Amino acid sequence: MSGAVGEVKDHPAVQGLGRVGMVFYGAVHVIIAWLVAQVALGDASRKADSKGALTEVSQTALGPFLLWALAIGLAFFVLWQVVEAFAGYTYVREKRKRTGKRIGAGARAITATTIAVAAQQYARGKGGSDSTGTQRELTARVLALPFGQVLVGAVAVGILVIAGVVLRKGVKKSFERDLDLSELPAGSRRVVERLGRAGWIGKGAAYAVIGVLVGIAAVTADPGRSGGLDNALRTLAAQPYGTVLLALIAVGFAAFGVYCVAAAKAHRH
Repeated sequence: MSGAVGEVKDHPAVQGLGRVGMVFYGAVHVIIAWLVAQVALGDASRKADSKGALTEVSQTALGPFLLWALAIGLAFFVLWQVVEAFAGYTYVREKRKRTGKRIGAGARAITATTIAVAAQQYARGKGGSDSTGTQRELTARVLALPFGQVLVGAVAVGILVIAGVVLRKGVKKSFERDLDLSELPAGSRRVVERLGRAGWIGKGAAYAVIGVLVGIAAVTADPGRSGGLDNALRTLAAQPYGTVLLALIAVGFAAFGVYCVAAAKAHRH
């Protein structure tokens, strides 16, 4: 089974289409970065998350075409990440680290699948549900269960652990181990390094804010305190120096989006 998946993983079509899909994945982050910047400037009319990004795309002249392209591109990326989750990162010798990277690939596949499904819904004019409202409704249901606060607290801890892993990846520059920098022009390698650091740190910071809010919802038993990325960023905006922090996160998301283009070309396999 693993051998067959490995053959699929190394197939030129899977590698090529998956890398094209990663460019679309990066594009979503660039749009989110722009939306985060709007929140930092006080614009309350836009959602600063993947649903907000799809809304922005849908309102352009080529909205349906671009949304279908995004859905298809992300589907390619999902396929690539799924095979990476089962048989990828063979160049990593330590089994524990290889397993961790495969789990990360699986998580990216889930995230990209969610965005791809939403993109095709928007393309068909069905729009999508409010992510913050859905998150709060789910949190309320869990809180109503026996030991609900403990369960929500466990989710908060999980999100904070993910945030820590992502932040550490940026600080330690461990993302470079997944790149064959010889595939990039010599003059661009330092730029890619800086983009990668800023991108991973920015994403990690955003996840950390979400984790803290979910944790507060667990402690207070108030689902209204929870929410997705958009709610987390708006909560952050209301804090002292929130605008500055949001601006930094916006730069981080933009950097990650551009980094994805370079990573798509130079990612090892």
